[in-house]
Amino acid sequence: MRSSSGANDVGELDGEESLLAQTSMAALPSHRPLPLRAAIRDGGTSLLGVLLLIGIIDEFPRTAATVLAPDIQAAFGLSNTAVLGLIGLVGVALVLTTLPAAALGDRVRRTRVISAGTLLVAACCGLVGVIGNAFFMGVALTGTGFGIGSRLPNASSLIADAYPLGARARVFAIEGAGRPIGQLLGPLFAGSVAAAIGGPDAWRWVFVLLAVPTGILAFGALLLRDPPRGQHEQRAVLGEVIDATDAEPPVSLSAAFARLKKVRSFYLLAVGIGVLGFALVTVPNLLSLMLEDEYGYSAATRGWMLAVAWGGAIVTVPLFGAVGERRFARHPPDLLKLAGTLLLAYGAFLVVGLQFHAPALLIGFYTLANASQAAAFVLTSPAVAGAVPPRMRSQAFALVGLYIFLVGGFFGNLLAGSLSDAIGERSTLLLVVPPAAIIGAAFIVYGSRFLIGDIALVAEELREEAAERRRIAEGADVPILQVRNLDISYGSVQVLFDCEMDVREGETVALLGTNGAGKSTFLRAILGLAAPDRGVVRHRGRTITYTDAEYRFAKGIVAVRGGDGVFPGLSVAENLNLSFTTTDVPGPLRRSRIDGVLELFPALAERLTLRAGDLSGGQRQQLALARALVHEPDVLIIDELSLGLAPIVVQSLIEVVEALRAKGQTIVIVEQSMNLALDLCDRAIYMEKGRVVFEGTPEELLRKGDLIDTVFFGTGAKS
Repeated sequence: MRSSSGANDVGELDGEESLLAQTSMAALPSHRPLPLRAAIRDGGTSLLGVLLLIGIIDEFPRTAATVLAPDIQAAFGLSNTAVLGLIGLVGVALVLTTLPAAALGDRVRRTRVISAGTLLVAACCGLVGVIGNAFFMGVALTGTGFGIGSRLPNASSLIADAYPLGARARVFAIEGAGRPIGQLLGPLFAGSVAAAIGGPDAWRWVFVLLAVPTGILAFGALLLRDPPRGQHEQRAVLGEVIDATDAEPPVSLSAAFARLKKVRSFYLLAVGIGVLGFALVTVPNLLSLMLEDEYGYSAATRGWMLAVAWGGAIVTVPLFGAVGERRFARHPPDLLKLAGTLLLAYGAFLVVGLQFHAPALLIGFYTLANASQAAAFVLTSPAVAGAVPPRMRSQAFALVGLYIFLVGGFFGNLLAGSLSDAIGERSTLLLVVPPAAIIGAAFIVYGSRFLIGDIALVAEELREEAAERRRIAEGADVPILQVRNLDISYGSVQVLFDCEMDVREGETVALLGTNGAGKSTFLRAILGLAAPDRGVVRHRGRTITYTDAEYRFAKGIVAVRGGDGVFPGLSVAENLNLSFTTTDVPGPLRRSRIDGVLELFPALAERLTLRAGDLSGGQRQQLALARALVHEPDVLIIDELSLGLAPIVVQSLIEVVEALRAKGQTIVIVEQSMNLALDLCDRAIYMEKGRVVFEGTPEELLRKGDLIDTVFFGTGAKS
């Protein structure tokens, strides 16, 4: 277990990694490369082949639109801004799809999501070719983005889960080669078909013909298998696969986004790629327009020129895949540092090439630039797969696409289109590319310092999960609520350090501590309202760390907020009925449950028509408890039961809680009042400065005079 100094400290010790980081990395066999052929055979030749072919064909609609942009512009009478914005919609659609598609891939087979997305690309390509209205053509073109967005995150997570660590970077390189191959073949295909058919509508046939092979690949994807998530990391760290996909709830989008923001190497990588997107997406579009405006080249000529520019990437992608694998095994941060260097080279090659008006030199330097950026992206994929927990890899790869195409692509296209209408394509590229490359690379290189720590935490989570499973297999009981190794930070300030708690069924546990001790943050983590930097939350043995608050509430983890749990403008009856708003409890059962809680609170039964705001403080707290109890909670969490209430009122509430205990209700009481908590609880957990400093029975706590002094006199616990 790592020190409680914070999750990110591990990664910042560049060259002086913590013992945990060294141990975690040593447990991963990535430093023992496997033969590529054996690794592909292990993960599946058909899986890699189909994903590669789909990756190639996915580039065709976008590259065709880029090559044929002047023809589309002429067909509909569009300006540079309008045509680039139209093409940019593909990126927007891709962005809007990646995260939902990643979430869907957690709920159904990822191969089915990829198949459906590829089929959508095929259908929309056919529609682009036959629609005669600019608006509806844009809608159909946007549909191809939805289909491509369905593939991207799920394909990357499939690669990470299917192929062994010892060859993963090289497999990523093979799958990643689909992009440059598609970028090479796509323009050639578009330009050649347009030239062969001829006429102003030749561009339409390009999209119609694309629909055929894309549709065939969509059906091929249906036959692919979906591997267990994180199986190779589990074998590396634990020696066995403990995949529990069916036993664990899917990761929610909100929880994944909150958690991934705390994986600093990944988050800085995503931001850097987003900044770089201003150049990555706009450069080929502006170059196509420039080749027509400045040089007067036809679609066929533009097509083969832009295609040739991706020839170098086909060489550098596998080359740097092998280089990256060796660097990752030796020192993982070197992977991202090399990627940042290659992105700087990308910007430099473009700037130098734009100084030349000779087409051969311009395209030659553009070829070097593409080779550099394609190699950089191959290096980032193993880093993402290593730093991110396996359960949310799809969402991680989806977020990379979001940052590229939304932050960079769409807004970059609009900015570049507006600038190019005013100052020309060449000047716009010289203005946009340098800052995008420099700032983007800087973010990625800076993020490399956190990579070892992030990888170490993934390994630690796997070890903790395996240890818990072994404990249960040996006959230990399964707590109804369990928290392990919990760290939480707000920004750069860490507020919880390595906190743990077990709550058994029917038990009442008191969580104690002074103001600022971390009780509320601990509670928020249990309820799904705060994303942990590290650690796990389980309910009845199921990991719910990455689920949202709504899921936990539906599973019976219900909280009562002290002093603020009612709607004051509504009547008592309306408050009780409103408690069922987000549930599917039928009417008769609602009535039965309300009648049941009113037996516990006769004072409320006499005041059903009275506004909640007109009740006394104690009655409002009773109503808050009643609103929670109508859900028949599995775990009832009461936050500050006595807050602002007179002792005689508190006593009446204690009687209610005692009645619930007698019925076997599992309760967690969060309190500052030690007397109240100790009267009610079976066990007490005491927190101080974000740490759990005591756990035991009330009698054992009473013998800890230093802690009692902290509560009653604020003197601070003795060391």
